[in-house]
Order: sequence, then structure tokens, then C-alpha cells
Amino acid sequence: MNLLKRKIDQYLIDWKKDKNRKPLIIKGARQIGKTESIRNFAKNNYKNVIEINFVLQKQFKDIFDEGFEVDTIIKNISLRKPELEYTPHETLIFFDEIQDCINCATSLKSFREDGRYDVICSGSLMGINYNEIESNSVGNKEDYEMYSMDFEEFLWAKGYKQEQIENLYEHMKNLEPFSNTELSIMFENFKEYMIIGGMPAIVNEFVKNKNYSGTLKMQKQILLDYEEDITKYAKGLERGKILNVYHKIPVFLGKENKKFQISKIETGARNREYLGTIEWLDNAGIINVCYCLEQPELPLGGNFNPDNYRIYFRDTGLLIGSLDEESQDDLRYNKNFNTYKGAIYENIVADMLVKEGYHLYFYKNPKGTIEMDFFLRDKDSLIPVEVKANDGSTLSLNKLIDDTKYKDVKYGIKLGYKNIGFNGKFYTFPYFLTFLLKRYLKEKEQKRTLITLALKYKTKIS
Repeated sequence: MNLLKRKIDQYLIDWKKDKNRKPLIIKGARQIGKTESIRNFAKNNYKNVIEINFVLQKQFKDIFDEGFEVDTIIKNISLRKPELEYTPHETLIFFDEIQDCINCATSLKSFREDGRYDVICSGSLMGINYNEIESNSVGNKEDYEMYSMDFEEFLWAKGYKQEQIENLYEHMKNLEPFSNTELSIMFENFKEYMIIGGMPAIVNEFVKNKNYSGTLKMQKQILLDYEEDITKYAKGLERGKILNVYHKIPVFLGKENKKFQISKIETGARNREYLGTIEWLDNAGIINVCYCLEQPELPLGGNFNPDNYRIYFRDTGLLIGSLDEESQDDLRYNKNFNTYKGAIYENIVADMLVKEGYHLYFYKNPKGTIEMDFFLRDKDSLIPVEVKANDGSTLSLNKLIDDTKYKDVKYGIKLGYKNIGFNGKFYTFPYFLTFLLKRYLKEKEQKRTLITLALKYKTKIS
């Protein structure tokens, strides 16, 4: 597989430059490229690399049995692999699949205090396993959550240069509409990204072949691998309940309401019987959870109903890979993305927002007269985000902006198959610019702050 450029590459370089760096734990779902990225970084930045995989090399689990002193651990590794070399300050120790060796987390304090060797850990950290790792290493490690490839990384894989990405942002920043050619090409790229998702092996296959050949088979295999992980790491009765939820995600996304209802999973099922299953899938990196706001107002964090939520696949390509054969044909050959009542568009936006670091919230009032897909925020504004699969009306968006009782809402954002625009109330952006929203809102806020300060300063002078 060709090595794909990832955003974690720069993060790892910056981590190494930090003189006070702690052991690093890179967590995320399986097959998102964690191991490959770490290996590449290690090869280019260290004289010696010690790699231990606790799933493939189970015999190394006992290297912590005599204690957690660094010299003792190194001695035990060397007994099994005497050819390895350890040069202080020039050696990286890479512990992979640490969810299978909880004791490894306890050793991180010793490595941090010793300071001779850099340590990176990685794994598919699932459910209770990561909680144990967290408790065993608190204060002695740095966490990095990795995702499948975002749309920008996908464009890099297709050969787009950074200046071309910057050109997209310049259009967005200046509210300058794209030409028909620009719009058409970028939407085609975006459709490709929706279909295949961001799993590196699948993206690589697509870029290499320049078609979808073999990608569906790879998606279905990853979905089966996730089932295997659930079976392996989930305990007792939880296992069956987690699998029930996992299998029903596309079904609920296809409903008009999209609310995930436990009672619909199996006859007589109740919410309390499924406590923890959604959290487990979320922690495993398989789903994104979007909670319903009690009211469309700030703050977001303490203003949602934990029992009212929608769930999305964390990788949209895997959602599409999970659909029935008829839907597959419709998507891959006819490019009919209205399948599942616009759920695919919502899923891709949710996916992109999470990869930008956002938590997900929606709103639907009891009467059903106002419904909003997502909410973002800047320093002092709540920003409703409407996802439109077609050119339908924007009644809810207009109500939230126009009604004075929603005092935190100053403006909104509409995402769709549209060009860039602003009508005085909400901004319209094409779907593919979603990955730039955080940067746009941050710079918009900074500009507003500078203007406020300038006016204040001018007032004082006068």
C-alpha cells in the first residue's frame, strides 16, 4: 500500500519537538492507519525502533511481570529479542494493540520519569478496556484520537496540493462563488469520498484503480471485523445487545425521524436494559452520537437530553457498505444519494464535524414545527446548521434566526448542493466545504473581535 499523507504526521513531529513530551497513546477504531503512520514517523526520526504487538506477540505480555522499572522491562524484552539495540534519546518503543495488555499502561509513569526512551502506544481501544488503561496511566501520558481520513486527506491522496486547498478556503472566506467547473469537479470528489469513506486501505485501492472495483468487498470485511471486535471485547449479555444496536443503525437512519429507539430493536426492550451499549460503540470508534438539545440556546454541554439521540456511522463509507444490494447499485452507479431520506448527507456532515473536533447536537421541538440537524457555536453565538439533501425550504432555519426568543442565534449555515452565498441571515456552503467550517468560524470570530477593539479604541481617542 502506498503511504498516504495524514494529519497525524505533523502532530507526531511536533510531539517529538516538545522537550516535556509524555508517552503518547494514539487511540481510534481499527484499520484507520494508526500503525502505518507511527511506523513511518519512527523510521524517519529515530535510530532504533522497538515494536511490540501484544495481539500478534502474546509472549511479550509477561515483560511487566517483574515490575515496571524501565531497566527491568528492557531486560525482559532483550531476553526474547537480544538483537535489538537501545540508544538513549534515539530510540522509540512502540507498543501496539495495548488493549490486550493493560499492564503496559502502568509502565508509562516509569518511562516518563526515566526519560531515556520515547514511547508511543496504539490500539483499538474498546469499552471497558480503555477505561482500565486510563486509570492505570492517568497524568503520565498524552492522548491523540485518530479518525479515518477526512475530506482534506482524501484530496491529498488524489494528488491535490495545499495551495489548491487554500484556494477553496479563499472562496469560502471571501464569499466568492465557485465557477461551474470548480463546483462540478469538487462535488464529484465529494461523492467519491461519501461512497468509499476514509479507511486508508480503501482510499488507496480507489486511487490506484481509479474506480470502485474491490472497495465494497473491503468495506464489508471491515464491518465484519468490527463484529468480531464486539464479540471479542464486549462482555456477557452486553455482547448481544451491542450487536443488536450495531446491526440496526442503517435502519434507523433510514426513518424520517432518525431517532434511535431502543424499543424498536427487539420486542419489549427498554432503555435501561441497553445502558452503556451506545457509549461502548462510541468509545470503540464505530459510531458518532448526536444529542437533542433541550432548548436551542447556549451553553451546549449542559443543555441536552441524554436519552434522546441519533447515531451515525463514524465513517460514511462503512454506512454505505452496510446498505442493501439495491441501495449499493443506486449509489455507486446512479449516484442517487437521496437514498435513506437524506441520512447519508447527515452522516457525512456529522462525520466531518467530529473530525474537526465538534460534539454533535440537534434540536426538535415537541410540536415538531422546528427541527435542526446540527449546532455549532462561536464565542457568543449559537449557529444552527441545516443539511439539505435537496432544494427544499428552510423554515426551521428561518424561525430560529427570526424569532427573538432564540437570542443566542445570530445567523445560520445551510449545507447542500449549492454554491457559496449569504442572504443576510444564513450562509450557504457546498457540502465539501464542511471540513473548513471550524477554521472559517474561528477567523470570523477573530475578525469581529478586532473590529470591536478598533471601534472601542477609536471611541476613546475621540
